[in-house]
Amino acid sequence: MEGLQTASPETEWAVEAHGLVKVFGKHRAVDGVDLAIRKGTVYGFLGPNGAGKTTTIRMLATLLKPDGGTARIFGHDLSREADDIRNRISLTGQYASIDEDLTGIENLILMARLMGYSRREAKGRADELLRAFGLEDAAKRQVKNYSGGMRRRIDIAASIVVTPDLLFLDEPTTGLDPRSRNQVWAIIRTLVRAGTTVLLTTQYLEEADQLADRIAVIHDGKIIAEGSSAELKASVGSGTFHVELANADDRDRAAAILEKRLAMAVFSAGDPSALTAQVEDPSLAAEALGELARERIAVSDFSFGRPSLDEVFLTLTGQSVSPDAHTEEES
Repeated sequence: MEGLQTASPETEWAVEAHGLVKVFGKHRAVDGVDLAIRKGTVYGFLGPNGAGKTTTIRMLATLLKPDGGTARIFGHDLSREADDIRNRISLTGQYASIDEDLTGIENLILMARLMGYSRREAKGRADELLRAFGLEDAAKRQVKNYSGGMRRRIDIAASIVVTPDLLFLDEPTTGLDPRSRNQVWAIIRTLVRAGTTVLLTTQYLEEADQLADRIAVIHDGKIIAEGSSAELKASVGSGTFHVELANADDRDRAAAILEKRLAMAVFSAGDPSALTAQVEDPSLAAEALGELARERIAVSDFSFGRPSLDEVFLTLTGQSVSPDAHTEEES
């Protein structure tokens, strides 16, 4: 696949996967996924619900058996050395996995005891994590009384009672407010600075942009693009032309005019009055605005600039990443 890094013997990799396949009935949820993830980095797995992100994570975390392909985690074969892999990884799923009837500190002590800590060691590790995650004041409150952001933090804390070499974070900030999301981002950055590799699935373009060293875009079970954020943005053109129409009823007519003038595909997503196209020459954008004015199509706002990851995804797939979309594959 074009753009995918190729593992070499002298380079250390956390994950190497080739041609991973998972089939549910007649649906190929994952259809030949290749991955190469360096140790000590954040790798973003970007796509809408149903694209195959969670299924890929579950296979790499030894929770699902692949129907095809191979994978190695820190050199251990996924099919033959699952126990060795489990000793080096941790998974935080989309939903909190802690006991909501226990307090924060009780959850962490329980997890530490399950991982082999003595009572004294478990209490010390729990106190350490509560301080690190800013949850000391809530330590003796039942988790069911935590806010959404606090639940995600305690869930991640429970995942790293024993610090993993590889942490799978499956949409860790879904549903969080901006402040809580920033707190989770800070935690992820701290873990990576300490040497943990993070495979992060997300529907949030900004999250991938902020955190990931490299990003794979997955659509319908296939990786359709891979690279750094800058590389992905450069791959779809040097400029993004964005138009906001005063009247949404003019959208179809405006799109036809823009496509003819720009000689490029024009996309609409989310906002019914918004249109977007990739444009190499800024002068074409100016001419297109003039054409809209001559056709008496009112424009309330416009911009021309570097494409966002959202626009990259829109260009690659013809659709926007929507956190509201749900399919059976991700349930």
